Amino acid sequence: MAMNTEIPGSGPGEPGGCAHGIDALTDYLERDMLPADPSIDDSPECQRILRSLRRVRSLATPLREADEAAVTALDQDWIRGIMENIGREAKAGRDIPFAASDDDAALVITEGTVRGLVRGAGDRTPGVLVGRCVLEGDVTVVGEPIMLHVTVSIGWGKSVADTVALFREEVAASLRQHTDLVVAGLDIVVDDLHFEADEIGEVGDDA
Repeated sequence: MAMNTEIPGSGPGEPGGCAHGIDALTDYLERDMLPADPSIDDSPECQRILRSLRRVRSLATPLREADEAAVTALDQDWIRGIMENIGREAKAGRDIPFAASDDDAALVITEGTVRGLVRGAGDRTPGVLVGRCVLEGDVTVVGEPIMLHVTVSIGWGKSVADTVALFREEVAASLRQHTDLVVAGLDIVVDDLHFEADEIGEVGDDA
C-alpha cells in the first residue's frame, strides 16, 4: 500500500499542491475570500500561498497609498517578482520521501510544501520577506544531503546579521519538525532592504 500527502481538491498532476493559480488566489484575497470557496479554504497549500500573498500585500498597500518618495522605499518590480516566485514555487514539484518506519507505507511531502515551510519561517521572523527558495540536490532519495538557497529582503533598521540568524533557526526548526531532509547547507542571500508598513509614514514625513 502506497501513501502520500495528496490533499483533496488538489489539481491533477499536482499532489499536495493548490488547484488554483496565483491570479485566482490574488482575486480571492482581494474579494476578502467571499464567496467562500472550499477548494481554497480547505487546501493547506492554497492557505500557505494566501498567507504569503497577505504578507506581500501588507507591504504593497501602504506604498500605493503613500506619496512618491515613500513609494520608492520598496521597488514595485521587486514586489511583482516575489508574487511571481510565490506562484511558481507553489507548484508541487518533486516528491520528497520520509524515512519510512513501515515497509508497506511510502509517505512523501512535496517540494512546494517545503518551500511553503521556508516562507512560513520568514513570516514568523520579524523583518524578513522571502524572495526565492531553491532546493538543490536529489530530494527524492532519503538521507541524501541537499543545499537550500534562499533570497530575502530585510526590514530597514533591523540588524541584518541578527535577523538572518533568527530566520536560519526558524527554517531549521521547521524542516526538522516537518521533513526528514538532510540539509547540508542553508545559503541565505540578502538581496534587498524594505520598509515595514508602520515605517512608510516616517519616510513620507522625512521627504
